[in-house]
Amino acid sequence: MKNFTFHNPTKLIFGRGQLARLGEEVSAYGKRVLLVYGGGSIKRTGLYDDVVKILDDVGAEWVELAGVEPNPRLSTVQKGIDLCRAHDIDFVLAVGGGSVLDCAKAIVVGARFDGDIWDVITGKARATGALPLGTVLTLAATGSEMNANSVITNWETKEKVGWAAAPYTYPAFSILDPVYTFTVPREHTVYGIVDMMCHALEQYFHTAENTPLQDRWIEALLRTVIEAAPKALENPEDYEARETLLYCGTMALNHILSVGTGGGDWATHDIEHAVSAVYDIPHGGGLDILYPNWMKYVLDAAPARFARLAQEVFDVDPAGRSEREVGLEGIERLRRFWTDLGAPARLADYGIGDENLEVMAEKAVAFGPIGELRELSKDDVVEIYRMSL
Repeated sequence: MKNFTFHNPTKLIFGRGQLARLGEEVSAYGKRVLLVYGGGSIKRTGLYDDVVKILDDVGAEWVELAGVEPNPRLSTVQKGIDLCRAHDIDFVLAVGGGSVLDCAKAIVVGARFDGDIWDVITGKARATGALPLGTVLTLAATGSEMNANSVITNWETKEKVGWAAAPYTYPAFSILDPVYTFTVPREHTVYGIVDMMCHALEQYFHTAENTPLQDRWIEALLRTVIEAAPKALENPEDYEARETLLYCGTMALNHILSVGTGGGDWATHDIEHAVSAVYDIPHGGGLDILYPNWMKYVLDAAPARFARLAQEVFDVDPAGRSEREVGLEGIERLRRFWTDLGAPARLADYGIGDENLEVMAEKAVAFGPIGELRELSKDDVVEIYRMSL
């Protein structure tokens, strides 16, 4: 293992009925609250009314920022920062999926930063503080509820950047009630399943040695998602399946899986961010298309690793076959699992052709070569895009 320090300050409040804890949690941070949410689904489900009633009951003075996009935009972040300053906000409450949480993380940092928040996001400046942040999660996917990570899109420059400003961007608390995921549309449930699996896979493909526990944790998480996913899609109100997926999404990216490994590969996330920066497609949909093709492209860098994944997660029989052959079957089984759930398989499914491959590849490697298992250049990324058409 590699040397490490692990610290996660987020209080996770998990289970049925836990929204009742919101009032006491918010009250610990102040009275002036910015409520951040997305396209209005929380109003249709009644969650908005539940949250607002709790805020009113504890005497909070709240204003809201609605309409956070699926790929949250810098312009929306700036609106939130302006609201925080105009209303002297004490606390930000994000209610929704990972995009809402990501947007809120940028808002809380920007509200305490004397400058352009994009400079912090792109690493040109360092965060100097943040407002406290709480979250109520409605989608099993990104793990943003228990990590410092955020992804923001600058639509003007067609850049989508993943960033973190620990410890400032860790939520103080996150409330997760599986019941609030019952009404998530099927396609978004699928995208969330793909996203959490990719988070686990990115951490699986590391180069550290002697990591038996970390590797088994990841394999167990992947098998658990594979078992629960069809049940949740067949019966969206299957509490146990939704509960399992919600917890898996959190554990897939609260960084416990990568303790001692150095973090993992993450090249595919950079490759996908460039696609959705240009075409504004769902992140999970992009990952579903690209990840198996990245796996095929880098397979020869670590055939034993891919063979182990195939055997331990997909029960591939290795008898009489090379590690490469076993690994390839594991990749195909992953692809088939996602396709059977209803996820897209090609960029063409989103109407994407070869017209912007070079542009996207340049964005993917804007900060230099990417990847750990195999370092990828712009030309490598173009080839992975071609494989994905």
